[in-house]
Amino acid sequence: MSSTNNLSDGTPGPIASGKPEAEPRRGRALAISAATLLILVSIALLLPVPFVKLAPGPTYNVVGQVEGTEVIEISGTQTYPTTGDLDMTTVLESGGPRGGLTFVDAMASWFNSADAVVPRELIYPDDVTGEDVQTRQAMLFNTSESDAIAAALNYLELPLQTEVVVTAVYSETPAAGILEPKDQILAIDGAEVTEPVDVSDTVQKNPVGTTFSFSIDRGGEAKKVTLKSADNPDQPGTPYIGIGVGMYYAAEFEINFTLQDVGGPSAGTMFALGIIDKLTPDELTKGRHIAGTGTMSPAGAVGPIGGIRQKLAGASDAGAELFLIPAVHCKEAAGFIPEGLTVTPIATLTEAVEAVKTWTAGGTVKACPASAVGS
Repeated sequence: MSSTNNLSDGTPGPIASGKPEAEPRRGRALAISAATLLILVSIALLLPVPFVKLAPGPTYNVVGQVEGTEVIEISGTQTYPTTGDLDMTTVLESGGPRGGLTFVDAMASWFNSADAVVPRELIYPDDVTGEDVQTRQAMLFNTSESDAIAAALNYLELPLQTEVVVTAVYSETPAAGILEPKDQILAIDGAEVTEPVDVSDTVQKNPVGTTFSFSIDRGGEAKKVTLKSADNPDQPGTPYIGIGVGMYYAAEFEINFTLQDVGGPSAGTMFALGIIDKLTPDELTKGRHIAGTGTMSPAGAVGPIGGIRQKLAGASDAGAELFLIPAVHCKEAAGFIPEGLTVTPIATLTEAVEAVKTWTAGGTVKACPASAVGS
């Protein structure tokens, strides 16, 4: 039986059927559902995705300054003024072990030809952490500095010194907080260290839990530190202390690199060119803007790198006219060479120097094709 509502004047009100109340309920339910869906979609769009985004990063003039400090500082020998730019190029990485890449970010990259998005597992194993990546990148950067010194001094036929140094210290290991990257290892338990293998052999031929006395040189100051080996979690039963060790090449004078928060090995070629430019009276760049990339071996061989598309775009954006590219990437660059940028392939440090000299003298250098064959 339907009820009635009395109006204020006492007259009977309209009969309520129940349907007018059902419509607002249904509308409210739909609104709540739509709002909930919108919230869930928004959250999904902002959640990290298992991809890595590669984008053009900043460039650094290795014969110039960053925040008022020379990128390559050389003291204790004759140096010469330089003009122009020798830019090392970088890649900005988002996602991976350090996170930060959302679905929205990934989708936006599809509309920029200078960006690339690749599955995380193609670059990093699942068990690699962000801290692991940072440590490894720093180790590779330190090694590229050392190898650049060796290559440049060999090219200039100058004396070269060698040292066994710590290239990386891994977190939560016996060496963490005790040894530091670039510590020179002079001796272990009084036995002289002359090769990197001397360190691993000494640690691994003794039982897990053995305490060692390391004689080191840290920034010119002699120190002694003690370390106790532990069981390597990646190789159970094998003792380790948690460091990377490598050969560091040095001049008879001081060469220091001051860039911070940059990692990886691909600056080697440009670092070697920068050292040569500073140590020779004939100016290499002659005021021109040159960029490049490539690993550098102590013997002067230019090696492959990653992110070539991003580095080409970054160099062009910075105003470079000539780009030095590892010869193995010439075909890969085709179709991604920005207008106005000449890209010349190099396989050795000598070829890099000659290409720059030819270019700055107004000559013609060998160039990678701007477009893919058959396009």
